[in-house]
Amino acid sequence: MSAHPYPEFTFFSRFVDDILAGRKTITIRDESEANWQPGQRLSLFTNPEHQPFGDIEVLTVEPVAFDALSDEHARQENMTLAELKQVIRDIYPALPPLYVIEFKIIA
Repeated sequence: MSAHPYPEFTFFSRFVDDILAGRKTITIRDESEANWQPGQRLSLFTNPEHQPFGDIEVLTVEPVAFDALSDEHARQENMTLAELKQVIRDIYPALPPLYVIEFKIIA
């Protein structure tokens, strides 16, 4: 049995400080990681180290087209739009359907 009360959700370790400081309030994922519901709580772990670093509550899950990504999405990711698009291309080279998961840190 897991010591963490919520389902696991991972972020690259380079994003931990921004998440904990509230500077990163969304994540953009493909459909395999977008089956969460508003109000659901998730335990956070680093990828690939699998170190726990807090919990979040999902606020919204909305589809977004790559070409519709905006400066506001980039601000919520705490990066520029060009950086955001490059990170997405690096993670999802085929550019599958994408989803914006808005969250707030709760612990």
